[in-house]
Amino acid sequence: MAGSVAAMRGLGPRSAAILAAAGYADAEALKAADPFEVYLQVRRHSPGVSLNLLYALIGAVEDRDWRDVARRDRTSILLWLDERGAAPR
Repeated sequence: MAGSVAAMRGLGPRSAAILAAAGYADAEALKAADPFEVYLQVRRHSPGVSLNLLYALIGAVEDRDWRDVARRDRTSILLWLDERGAAPR
């Protein structure tokens, strides 16, 4: 049986529900996917998701606290999103 997304570091039941609606219902599928692409796909399903979800996705895949991701990687994350026309306004 696949692992629970909600059991991954930094992701809880609400994030798991949002991710499942976008097609990521188990931890192994989420770990195998690119967090940026997952975030963009989730935004197509749930346009109101915040940038914190991307921080949490990266943190979950890398086993880091999402706040550490936000603090250390915010600029590079925003640049990546901006280059693709997906930066938050």
